[in-house]
Amino acid sequence: MTAVTMAKPTVGFVGLGGMGRGMAANLLRAGFSVQVWNRSPDPVKALVAQGAVAAADLTEVFANEVVVSMVADDRAVEALLHDPALLAGARATLHINMATVSLPLARRAVELHAEHGLGYLSAPVLGRTEVAEAGRLNILAAGPDQLLERAEPLFAAMGQRTWRFGSEPHQANAAKISANFLLACAIESLAEASSLAEANGVAATDLIELLTNTVFPGPVYGGYGAMVAERRYEPAGFRLALGLKDVGLALEAGAEQHVPLPFGSVLRDAFLDAIAHGDADRDWSAVAEVSRRRAGLD
Repeated sequence: MTAVTMAKPTVGFVGLGGMGRGMAANLLRAGFSVQVWNRSPDPVKALVAQGAVAAADLTEVFANEVVVSMVADDRAVEALLHDPALLAGARATLHINMATVSLPLARRAVELHAEHGLGYLSAPVLGRTEVAEAGRLNILAAGPDQLLERAEPLFAAMGQRTWRFGSEPHQANAAKISANFLLACAIESLAEASSLAEANGVAATDLIELLTNTVFPGPVYGGYGAMVAERRYEPAGFRLALGLKDVGLALEAGAEQHVPLPFGSVLRDAFLDAIAHGDADRDWSAVAEVSRRRAGLD
């Protein structure tokens, strides 16, 4: 018996920032037909050169079978993608939101899409821009099983593994917010430990080399530890302003379920301090400069 090859769905992709560009490019490499839209034109031109089709507007994007979105925050999602007229006229039957958004927004999105006959999945990702470009993201997904199965070929093109967190889309967002909260805590702890060592005459690079080769091996402490020790915050793999957004999402989610996050308040103040000193567009590891200032190391 001859195996039947399922046709790949056409994909509309919204949001070609640092992460979205690499993700859309990997869909193209995997043989998907991809139509792209972005508020600024240059990323669109770059993807068209790789084989994508430019969409004139979001209505064209939602004429594809599946829509994938990777925009910055709740405000952008609401403004661009939650227009009832846009959803009412959509020919798409599935929207996969891969951004890190709040739990209330994810719940509203499910209801709004259902009103217009669209399936909705949350699938935020773990990985920086270089990981997105390499197609090695970890994808945190949640939603109805049949929609997750339908989305799996797209996830396989963009990531190295898909982690399922339940049948309700907001559950994937809860997992991603928790993960980013822990990453922020790790960066802050690296910053404080490095400042303590440096204030006592120990080179921060020597401390980080010790830690990452003994008690704290792995990409988080190794990667961010080197950035903190070397004060190397550019180019930004994840902007500090987005780090503040995600810390805020963790605090909001904790308050909703009465989960205290005392470290969250410390992180929020540190990120606000960094932004006040002009570091909003640097990598979020630049929050380490706050610890240095407090320690009088500059």
